[in-house]
Amino acid sequence: MFVIEVYDVAQKRVGKVLKTSRKYLYWVQNSVLEGEINESSFKKLKLELSKIIDEEYDSVMFYTFRTTKYSERELMGLKKGGENTFL
Repeated sequence: MFVIEVYDVAQKRVGKVLKTSRKYLYWVQNSVLEGEINESSFKKLKLELSKIIDEEYDSVMFYTFRTTKYSERELMGLKKGGENTFL
């Protein structure tokens, strides 16, 4: 599956969230990662993040897609990271 992760966490946890997420997904820009991931790795990612974030304060959102076949990405401005083949 293809996943886009968007997070908004306290500054003291940003580095840990980014480091953990980059084990599974590609960094695209500030607080946004994306990539192909299998179901078991997706579960591991969510479990690892749940141990880092404060659910009373932080938020992590995942958008999941079965395929990127019918999607496209349009960039305006500076490209910050990630791979060219994603949304």
